[in-house]
Amino acid sequence: MNTRRMIRFARLAALLLATGAARAYDVPVEPEQWDFDEAGIRRSLDASVEAFNRGDLHGHLAIYDEDVNFMTKNGPRPGIAPIEKAFRETYFHEGKPKQQLRFEQLAVHPLTPDVTLATARFVWVRTPAGWRAVHDHSS
Repeated sequence: MNTRRMIRFARLAALLLATGAARAYDVPVEPEQWDFDEAGIRRSLDASVEAFNRGDLHGHLAIYDEDVNFMTKNGPRPGIAPIEKAFRETYFHEGKPKQQLRFEQLAVHPLTPDVTLATARFVWVRTPAGWRAVHDHSS
């Protein structure tokens, strides 16, 4: 499955999960592989938080796929460049973050072997470059 098709599927799967039409625990995922994948996603999120908190916005955004949608109060913001601009203008001052970032109560659920949802905040897909976030609703 190509990346764009996986992203479309991931968005549909997230919608189905959010509406209760799909259940993450019914997904046929090998437990050992899932443990490895979940640990990798959590490490990526931890690295993203650490990068943000030290003022490395590019490092923070490294978790995102080029086709990411970031949800805002005004609707989705597609693409990394608009997200970077908004973060730089809103959350940074003179290259430093205005506040510290942290993720609390994070749960990661497989939707398929190649798509996962992280606490109704992120949807991730497996890409040739590794797991990447394609949807962020952590506002």
